[in-house]
Amino acid sequence: MTDKTTFIVNDMTCNHCVGTVRGALEDALPGTQVEIDLGTHKVSFTGDRAKGEEAIREAGYTPSNA
Repeated sequence: MTDKTTFIVNDMTCNHCVGTVRGALEDALPGTQVEIDLGTHKVSFTGDRAKGEEAIREAGYTPSNA
């Protein structure tokens, strides 16, 4: 079983941001399961933590530990 990683992404402020972050994670981690809660700014995903964090940063957002 793959561990789930959760980050807080405070600069994710709208549904467009959610789509961008989701797409970046899905591109970087094929087959990942992504859960995003815009209200709490939580982004959770399965797969490689470092690759996921890098994908969020490359998409223009700032992940921090939940």
